Amino acid sequence: MSFLAHLEALRWHLVRATIAFLLFVILAFVNKSFLFDSIVFAPKNGDFWTYQQLCKLSAWLNNIVPSLVNDPDILCIGQDMPQLQNINMAGQFTTHIMAAMVTGLVLAFPYLIWELWRFIKPGLSKKEVNHSQGLVFFVSILFAIGVLFGYYIISPLSINFFLTYQISDAVTSLPTLQTYISTLITVVLASGFIFELPVLIYFLAKTGIVTAELLKTYRKHFFVAALILAAIITPPDVFSQFLVCIPLVILYEFSIVIAKRIEKNNAI
Repeated sequence: MSFLAHLEALRWHLVRATIAFLLFVILAFVNKSFLFDSIVFAPKNGDFWTYQQLCKLSAWLNNIVPSLVNDPDILCIGQDMPQLQNINMAGQFTTHIMAAMVTGLVLAFPYLIWELWRFIKPGLSKKEVNHSQGLVFFVSILFAIGVLFGYYIISPLSINFFLTYQISDAVTSLPTLQTYISTLITVVLASGFIFELPVLIYFLAKTGIVTAELLKTYRKHFFVAALILAAIITPPDVFSQFLVCIPLVILYEFSIVIAKRIEKNNAI
């Protein structure tokens, strides 16, 4: 294919991807009540699934090791959060559009990756195509797991911490709608893309840029970074920090296994 033919093919892939994205955006936009009441604002409600499970975990730990957990409600968070404030005239409308666009991106992500793969695939050799089997599936699954992890684990912990943190009783917190939405969106999307680490390591290992030995060398650095991240976004207790840190460590170790397997296959 000529350069212009490639551009024409890319254009139609982008057109189809954009149409799919806009369809999901419109679907999310017209379902405003469900989008905000059941999804967006759920992590700030005391009956959110994560808060219920943490409360059950707290009671269970108190029964198992009462000497370690003296307070059976130590993990019962998410209660008595302040109301959100909107201080911009168009704030609720722009928030509606932003939330619909992010929801559309999350829902359309597998199709967007599929269209990207359809554009790249004809330029690959048969061996490269065979090595990339299941790419769309694994990229989509890892992104979905990351989004769910960010929504159900990191978001409620960070939202609870920031909405209830006080430096003094003399200060009243008046959190705005915009800061809440930006925090939720940033955490959810960042988690989704962070969980693509194994896919990134796969291709970096394929090209020889990253090796399993290199990942092992920086393992301690990653653990420290994961602990710091967990300490920042979670309430100041050990249990919540480990809930966030452990999946990140597992993800990194899984990346090392992938790099080892790539090196072994390349050596054959």
